Amino acid sequence: MHDGRVVRVKIVETEAYDQTDAASHSYTGRTPRTDVMFSKPGHLYVYFTYGMHYCCNIVVGPPGYGAAVLIRAVEPLDGVEILESYRPRRGIELTNGPAKLCQALAITTALNGHDVRQPPLRLVLQPVYAPAEITQTTRVGIKKAPLTPWRFYITSSPYVSRKDESSTV
Repeated sequence: MHDGRVVRVKIVETEAYDQTDAASHSYTGRTPRTDVMFSKPGHLYVYFTYGMHYCCNIVVGPPGYGAAVLIRAVEPLDGVEILESYRPRRGIELTNGPAKLCQALAITTALNGHDVRQPPLRLVLQPVYAPAEITQTTRVGIKKAPLTPWRFYITSSPYVSRKDESSTV
């Protein structure tokens, strides 16, 4: 919810990271920055990157194990005008990247540690997609462990940040 108005989006692209992965923030252990990654699953890990962008992850590992899934892209379902008020773009450019979706959803480090079962930002589970509808490929924009195939997206979604039809689940 934004100012009492409902915004709904569908997650269409993700990347996984955990403490055994050299590309993960949790790889070097628990720090003040990564503390949330080691907390209970279902909490947001939000970080500031390149001195200008926020990115958000959902913690997925058990407490004490640093694992999270980066939300790379979302598809707007309801409240597009609200998203556009935070990020003045239209169409796929509105939310087809991790920093773009955070700007459109007004996600900042103020939401770091937020329980996604609670307002103002809630994750609502939906039916699982068939494996044939999901593309699995390598992650985007990383130098460490660049060949790890932990990026997943809904193949048919136009909101995906970058298509790579090289493999499917």
